[in-house]
Amino acid sequence: MTSLDPAVGGPASLSPDLSTSLPPTALPPVAPGDAAPAAAAGTPRPRLLPGILSMSASAGGSQLGAAIGTFAYPAIGVPGVVAVRQLVAAAVLLPLARPPFRRFTFAQWWPAVLLAVVFATMNLSLYTAFSRIDLGLAVTLEFLGPLSVALVGSRSVVDLVCAVVAAGGVYVLVLPGPSTDWVGVGLALLAAACWASYILLNRLAGRRLPGLQATATATTLSALGYLPVVVVLAVHGRLVGTPLLCAVTVGLLCSALPYAADLFSLRRVPVQLFGVFMSVNPVVAALVGLVLLGQVLALHAWVGIGLVVAADVVALVVAARRRRTPLAG
Repeated sequence: MTSLDPAVGGPASLSPDLSTSLPPTALPPVAPGDAAPAAAAGTPRPRLLPGILSMSASAGGSQLGAAIGTFAYPAIGVPGVVAVRQLVAAAVLLPLARPPFRRFTFAQWWPAVLLAVVFATMNLSLYTAFSRIDLGLAVTLEFLGPLSVALVGSRSVVDLVCAVVAAGGVYVLVLPGPSTDWVGVGLALLAAACWASYILLNRLAGRRLPGLQATATATTLSALGYLPVVVVLAVHGRLVGTPLLCAVTVGLLCSALPYAADLFSLRRVPVQLFGVFMSVNPVVAALVGLVLLGQVLALHAWVGIGLVVAADVVALVVAARRRRTPLAG
């Protein structure tokens, strides 16, 4: 849900290319190939502060939006919140990307269609998880998606340790027992699987469609898929007042704000710093859940979140160094 992580091009070439790993719940700021030039251009150190403030706004806004969305669940349900969120996201991206739909080839259409399915499934599963388990728990489990992509196939001892630490962190975080909401945990893990799929598909779609066209197309198709939900809710007079305001706020805070903030940040901070900084999103989610929703996490949950975040940060840093090493040689 927030805004993050590794590029996909083979296990040995994974690095924090944010353009291919930002969660669809917080729309990706740039398409593959756009982030690297922005970062490579370099910026003076005095400009780091605006970038850091922008990243903070992105992370905080995304988690705040997710929390606000829960207030609309009783009136319009999770599908209603997701539907409005997708429509707002499409309204933000379409004017920016202006994808030429009529000129798309089959090779361009099918990755975008699969991305749309991933977007729709990820948002629905994650937001449903929010309705069943704590925000911090759900977001932390979701982060296993990009982390798994970074680690799968690696033979590095450090990556193996990161995988073990992350697995241990999940166990400590969930601490399975009779009261565990396995449906909520399973939905958050489904969102993680969707995020991993998104990374792979976005890399492919980004090669075939320039700029934000793939993301805009997928978001629009996903919004069209949810359009019947909006129509039904509107016909029954449920999409009004506070529930509608909450759902629109979700769209703005989880799509429009992260898009603008992350694009601004990637022009001012190195991509690696962006990835590491945004890895604290599970912590931000837990804090937002505590303050706004009154979700008090047990000590073991905080320890689990810390372990997963630490594994993610180390994996990002190691992957970035591994990618730079061949170039240096």
